[in-house]
Amino acid sequence: MVILDPDKPIAGLTDSKKLTDKKRHHLAALIKANAKAWAIGRAEPCEIDQINILQATLLAMSRAYSQLGDTPDWVQVDGTFFPDIPCLGETIIKGDLKVAEISAASILAKVARDDEMSTLDILYPGYAFAKHKGYPTKFHLEQLKVLGVTEQHRKSFAPVKKMLV
Repeated sequence: MVILDPDKPIAGLTDSKKLTDKKRHHLAALIKANAKAWAIGRAEPCEIDQINILQATLLAMSRAYSQLGDTPDWVQVDGTFFPDIPCLGETIIKGDLKVAEISAASILAKVARDDEMSTLDILYPGYAFAKHKGYPTKFHLEQLKVLGVTEQHRKSFAPVKKMLV
């Protein structure tokens, strides 16, 4: 979650998936340096398996909210589901294209996730985590068959679940 400072606008904020890796990292540094407050929440793979990806996403948003130093008056969230937080707000479909704060949060989340994938690539060589960034590419699915499933893989994800049967 991000609370931007209206006195320090950041040009170029948009949906994180529309930006190059270099531009995302540049904007992430600007966001961290200029925002009034920011926080990143996450859910573990085992939590995703237990409560599903949507509920885990909402849980991660709730965790991010609880880490903010400032308390916002209103929260805008991308999508159609609102997290369980003690603040009023709204959901906005394609919010990461429409609202600077949502774009900023999207960028910070994507950079954090990509950085985590790079770390996993070192810890678990052969899976190409740094290349596919957590998306189920053909190569990654083939490597799962060869190398097996790690604790970092979501056991409820259909291709992984199929391998465990």
